Amino acid sequence: MDYPSLRIKVWGPYACFTRPEFKVERVTYPVMTPSAARGVLEAVFWKPEFKWQVRKIMVLNPIKLFSIRRNEVNRRASPASAGFFADDDDVRTQRHSLVLRDVAYIIEADIVVDRSKTSEDPAKWRDQFRRRVERGQCYHRPYLGCREFSADFGPPNGTETPIDHSEDLGLFLFDINYLPSENKPRFFQARLEQGVLVVPQELYEAPAPNIG
Repeated sequence: MDYPSLRIKVWGPYACFTRPEFKVERVTYPVMTPSAARGVLEAVFWKPEFKWQVRKIMVLNPIKLFSIRRNEVNRRASPASAGFFADDDDVRTQRHSLVLRDVAYIIEADIVVDRSKTSEDPAKWRDQFRRRVERGQCYHRPYLGCREFSADFGPPNGTETPIDHSEDLGLFLFDINYLPSENKPRFFQARLEQGVLVVPQELYEAPAPNIG
């Protein structure tokens, strides 16, 4: 049975949807990525019997970029070192970040059931998701790209309008395949059309690339 796509509105003062090609400094995409949208959905509602398939991301606020400098650590703690003090000069470093300000989006997505795990109709999960969104319930606080940029969420009220802006976004991150040997990003040619990023659904059907 076909159902209309589910919607959730998310917003926050800051966001950073990091471009993976920048290794040291964080540089954001101008628009939320499909993988970040999926992360928001899973933070609100997740079950092992289904996966989220993002269809559209609607940009509600004008795209505003600004630069910040943040204190970060330049190495990870290990069991052998028994941790470290973040205030040590050889551990702490300042890094530049290009982030977004005053963002708001509507995510449109489907629940796709894994038929190898269940034969149930997804209607009950759809209802549970809508109730959780209305009540502000989540498994953990959603965030906008980086964990320090937490997001608020709720149901759209029906008056939201995407921004009047179109542009080619170029090679855009779809998702990252986390494999034992290497993390492999997957990209697609994206375009923002009248404030709406449409995610090609064939990307979900394509097999993950093998890494030898």
